Amino acid sequence: MRDTLAFRSTRAVVLTLLFIFCALPIYVIVVSSVKPLRDVQSAWTWFPQTFTIEPYLTMWSTVPLAQYFMNSLIVSVTATACSLVLAIIAAYAMVRLRWRGQRAFGLLVLSTQMFPGILFLLPLYLLFVQLQRTLAIPLVGSHLGLIITYLTFSLPFAIWMLMGFFAAMPEELEEAAMIDGTTRFGGFIRVILPIARPGIVAVGVFAFMNSWGEVLFASVLTTRETRTLAVGMQAFSTMTEVRWNEAMAASVVISLPILIAFLLVQRHIVTGLAAGAVK
Repeated sequence: MRDTLAFRSTRAVVLTLLFIFCALPIYVIVVSSVKPLRDVQSAWTWFPQTFTIEPYLTMWSTVPLAQYFMNSLIVSVTATACSLVLAIIAAYAMVRLRWRGQRAFGLLVLSTQMFPGILFLLPLYLLFVQLQRTLAIPLVGSHLGLIITYLTFSLPFAIWMLMGFFAAMPEELEEAAMIDGTTRFGGFIRVILPIARPGIVAVGVFAFMNSWGEVLFASVLTTRETRTLAVGMQAFSTMTEVRWNEAMAASVVISLPILIAFLLVQRHIVTGLAAGAVK
């Protein structure tokens, strides 16, 4: 009894400290976004002495934030959609079909997650420049190059997550659908995909988050016209001043799409991760 009470008390204390540790930076961002610039630059106060929403209004004119927002949305949505389509096909083929080199392909996909992304920065940049010179395909300074880059990093994770989800489904479901007169592809579309929706949603949210907040590759592969939000935040810092309150307000706006998406599909994310992890 005492051990159980001690465990519960310790767990409550640890979880409370962890929550404070995670929530404190968010609180600082939100509070700083509703302060005048002079209050942010002066001694720190936990509550705004002067409440204002001016940073949320002026940040759009200080930096072309709307353009950066659209660039991020185009790149993230396209990369996520392409990643899901390719990952669904590849994961289903890895689980249900038998073909030569299947095991080697799976190990090759998994091995790509062993290397840090920064190692691929220079090779990808040189490859894009060479392709642009040879084939006249604009990859550096365009949405296309960034989409291909994010697809490269999110696709292996998506394949392995969905492989675990598809493997947990009994193959008899497709066999029953085929007995009823449909093809394997029809059974996949009508039976497997609706059941796999939680896993697909979970993988899609993680792929979107990976593209939405990435800075390193976006800072190298974009220009002023194609700059994303994560890189565009640097524009609030100039040679003479840093508009901290507007930068914090922009941080809140940037975080809202991820927060809303997570709240809308939270149940699917939890279900998808649990189902994929069990296998």
